[in-house]
Amino acid sequence: MVKVTAAEVNNLRKQTGAGMMDCKKALVEAEGNMEEAIAILRKKGQKIAEKRADRDSSEGAVIAKVNEAANRGVIVSLNCETDFVAKNDSFVEMAQKMAEIALNTSSKDELLAANFDGMTVAEKLIEQTGVIGEKIEIGGFETLEAPFVGSYIHGNKIGALTGLSKETNNSAEVAKNVSMQVASMGATTLSYKDFSSEFVASETEARIAVIEKDNIELGRLGKTLKNVPTYISRAQLTDEILAKAEEAAKAELKAEGKPEQIWDKILPGKMERFISDNTSLDHEKALLDQNFIMDDKLSVASYVASKGDATVVGFKRVSLA
Repeated sequence: MVKVTAAEVNNLRKQTGAGMMDCKKALVEAEGNMEEAIAILRKKGQKIAEKRADRDSSEGAVIAKVNEAANRGVIVSLNCETDFVAKNDSFVEMAQKMAEIALNTSSKDELLAANFDGMTVAEKLIEQTGVIGEKIEIGGFETLEAPFVGSYIHGNKIGALTGLSKETNNSAEVAKNVSMQVASMGATTLSYKDFSSEFVASETEARIAVIEKDNIELGRLGKTLKNVPTYISRAQLTDEILAKAEEAAKAELKAEGKPEQIWDKILPGKMERFISDNTSLDHEKALLDQNFIMDDKLSVASYVASKGDATVVGFKRVSLA
């Protein structure tokens, strides 16, 4: 049997991250050949990967990186099976390095084929599956390009990127705060203007059906019924509909005996309430139309406008959940 030195074992361990005994066994089997030992460890990883292919890899680390020019960003999630592995410093370090590599790629496939210390990222994932003993894979992969890109990470579990139309004195602050909004509120599109009419119609029907079903149970229990909205998006509120809502508000003020000379002070609030009550879809799905989490008196669009003339041109989000 070939004898291997502690230095050789330690060198292999540094290269692969495998345990000391696994490194020693691999070197002995490879008769001291370092490259062959690495191949042996990789084959072990392949076998483990095949056995754990159907395992759920819902834990891991989400990393966001922005290049030095701040005009391109990437979010990558390195997924594993347990929170114990996800919190390991070496695992997070590997995720950070893969995100750095991802900055120079445009797709997950390109990232998997990229070089990672003399092997591909895909090979590194297989190797580390054998070392760690859990399914390790690239989960989410998103890139964003814009004149200015900023990022935010929440506890290595959720990452977000925001693209602005230009770089300004406070663009880093604005992009970070909007990215925090994206991470927290999970918008799926930039504005209600992006919704298709078919999508809005389908959502309206579905949401009304849910509320009406809930109201049957609430009525049975003698509790206050939920308001059933006629509309759920600003996309549905035409000038004609808004004009009718204003006329209804005026009639209500007249019935309440409010002097006509003060209506102008009351009507804006009533119209704002009408729009808010009939745009629930926008508040949930459209980033710029959401209430800003750091000041719910503002929409995200209003917050961005208050900080200068840059606008939000795009965003991306990756979450482990």
